[in-house]
Amino acid sequence: MASAHKQIVENISGVSSILGLEKCESYLLFPGETALGDGFRAFLYFLGLAYCFIGLSAITARFFRSMENVVKQTRKVVEIDPSTNAEIVRYEKVWNYTIADIALLAFGTSFPQISLATIDALRNIGDLYAGGLGPATLVGSAAFDLFPIHAVCVVVPKAGELKKISDIGVWLVELFWSFWAYIWLYIILEVWTPNVVTLWEALLTVLQFGLLLTHAYAQDKRWPYLSLPLERTERPEDWVPLEATSCKNEYPQINFGEDEVSDIVDIFSIHSTSETGQAYQKVPGTYDVAECSNNDIQNKISLEDSHVLKLWKQQFMDAFKFPEQLESTESRKLNNVYLRLARVSWQLLLVPWRLLFAFVPPYQIVHGWIAFICSLIFISGIAYIVTELTDLISCVTGINAYVIAFTALAGGTSWPDLVASKIAAERQTTADSAIANITCSNSVNIYIGIGIPWLIDTAYNFIAYREPLRINNAEGLSFSLLVFFSTSVGCITVLVFRRLTLGAELGGPRHWAWITCVYFMLLWIIFVVLSSLKVSGII
Repeated sequence: MASAHKQIVENISGVSSILGLEKCESYLLFPGETALGDGFRAFLYFLGLAYCFIGLSAITARFFRSMENVVKQTRKVVEIDPSTNAEIVRYEKVWNYTIADIALLAFGTSFPQISLATIDALRNIGDLYAGGLGPATLVGSAAFDLFPIHAVCVVVPKAGELKKISDIGVWLVELFWSFWAYIWLYIILEVWTPNVVTLWEALLTVLQFGLLLTHAYAQDKRWPYLSLPLERTERPEDWVPLEATSCKNEYPQINFGEDEVSDIVDIFSIHSTSETGQAYQKVPGTYDVAECSNNDIQNKISLEDSHVLKLWKQQFMDAFKFPEQLESTESRKLNNVYLRLARVSWQLLLVPWRLLFAFVPPYQIVHGWIAFICSLIFISGIAYIVTELTDLISCVTGINAYVIAFTALAGGTSWPDLVASKIAAERQTTADSAIANITCSNSVNIYIGIGIPWLIDTAYNFIAYREPLRINNAEGLSFSLLVFFSTSVGCITVLVFRRLTLGAELGGPRHWAWITCVYFMLLWIIFVVLSSLKVSGII
């Protein structure tokens, strides 16, 4: 009888384990969490996950602001006029705009995913099996980048306005490396060494990011034999329209609350060309007395001459007083009391993040590099909390962690990509950076986001065990890659078709823009559904 009773208990335990019904003993902050109901715990963890995504959006704005200062750095060049022997002084941008799009913009917007994958790898270091949360999030993020972000960008331009890629050669190079990244990942998982990753495969994955940078730069400079014979046409002299850079209402106050959308746009002002080379173009939100002659602006404090501690103090002051400013300005323009209440409540939710991120040094220091690095550190911290919450959600609900990675994690960590491409599609006169951010982010996801974590784990396993890194559910990940590749072809085909028929990838007649938007969203739904069913073992 005791033996039969024991067998029944074991059978019930096995069924519960399969269905994900067993009690989850893990917790986030304190052991008392396990006493709460599973449904309530799942609700709290999902709320925490959403709040982390809000934090990622807030720190991304500060990150963009520091990145803008990095990109606008110039160097002094002195030349001698051969006819007059007079010195000619000019200033050149340190960063090439194509390299900046890939190495700073795409890398920066993809850093939440990269951090999450790296943390997942470090948590599993020493195990023969790699963690699946990072790769699944990065593949899901690639799908989110390609489909929903294209869907948003195509409807952003005003009705009838067309925005096309001006440097089609650079885009084709970026597109090639984006597609090759996922073909390469499939080769690793299914062809060369099925279900395992070796040290050399991981190393080759990372090194291909350098090849992407070199090839893109060669195409931009039109190097012989390494670039496509395509002319760069219709590149605007001013990357941001002149009316967007006018001095009218440009500097209403010195404001350090960079999570506003108007501040994020600064990173897209870096591209322009002239007879003397590429020059930096200012946009609203960046204070520079030399650009305007208004007496009011001349009387303002020069940020470059201000003391570092004063700037840092101002960041903390703004973090506390912003809701009060909001209530006294824009909220009063809203007639609906519920809209005003929602707006103020939203800003109050941001206050803890504002206060935390005020510890990031002012971006005016050292061309923004210190703020750039500190922002990445904060992003990594949030990514760590996100990985813990995801594990808890999977533990409490029984939902496959891969499914959460394909959906919630991919969408939440890709939010900076969405914001970046949307603003580029709104403010730039071409579609180059809006689309380049998508294709380059997908390349960065594989070469860096998956390459670095796998390199860490494979190097450790090679040194400690002389064993390769084994991949859990490699079949499901490979299936997702195939689905992504197939739907990607459908996405790019429509972009090419729009180029041939409408003359541009983004914008155009409103009804066609919305039809394209819906089509891209359907492709994303197909990817999510099929991938989730496969990793869950249903198909």
